Amino acid sequence: MALLESTRDTDRDRRAEAGASALANSVDRRLRLFNRCCIAVLVAFALLWLVPLAWALDTSLKPNGETTDPTWLIENPTLLSYRTVLTESDILNWYLSSFVTSTLCAACTVLTASMAAYALSRLRFRYRRLAYWFLLCGLLIPSQVLVVPQFRELGNVHLLNTWWAVFLPQVPTAIAVFIFKQFFDGIPRDLDEAARMDGAGFFRTYRRVVMPLSRPAVSAVTIFTFVWSWNNLLWPLLAVTDPELMTIPVGLAAIQGTYGIRYADTMASGILGALPLVLVFLLFQRRIVEGIAGTGLKG
Repeated sequence: MALLESTRDTDRDRRAEAGASALANSVDRRLRLFNRCCIAVLVAFALLWLVPLAWALDTSLKPNGETTDPTWLIENPTLLSYRTVLTESDILNWYLSSFVTSTLCAACTVLTASMAAYALSRLRFRYRRLAYWFLLCGLLIPSQVLVVPQFRELGNVHLLNTWWAVFLPQVPTAIAVFIFKQFFDGIPRDLDEAARMDGAGFFRTYRRVVMPLSRPAVSAVTIFTFVWSWNNLLWPLLAVTDPELMTIPVGLAAIQGTYGIRYADTMASGILGALPLVLVFLLFQRRIVEGIAGTGLKG
């Protein structure tokens, strides 16, 4: 009898092991299928982004007379279009204007947004939550709605057609305040108490303790603000009319009519305009990933 029960227990254990093994194999198959689907989707999206870029590069290397030929082959590759854009336009001044205004915009956004977020995260005052939600309502307002009042305001203080007019309206950014506040909420308040016990005041704690710990958030806000400011077209197009102060998007929009059907020159100007952002991504892609992962956007 004992031998029969032992045999039954052994059979039961074997069936359980077989069931567990079958379940594990099923899960592995589903996981592999899911990974393959994810890879296929990523490859499809990569092709959607890379094929137009490759076509633009291919067109920019052709003579203008061969751009109407819808083939990838280049019989006579040439850099004449790039030489034309660099010599016949003010693209170097546009590079300078875009770099200066985007850098100033990113620096001022990090400073103002981090200070506002630190106050909302650490200070306790009446209607603090209401102020925070009121600030987040700025995410619902399209920037195009503010174009007319901003234009009139800067015109009244005689700042139009200057770099100040380009970057100042782009500094207030609600999403930057949100990112910094979410990150500051995740920093233990014990560090603030320890800093105060050592004699540090409110602003010194912000500058010496909190901000050094917030490098991922600073990196994310800086990079995203720089890229957004670099690509902005509508506001710089209205605020600046001096060709020497135009940014890259405004300058490229202005010269499209000049080149007409010279598609190679148009594509070359587009490639040169996007090249700095590609370099920024290649140099700081690790910072971008760390910033996205560490900004505390877990809700």
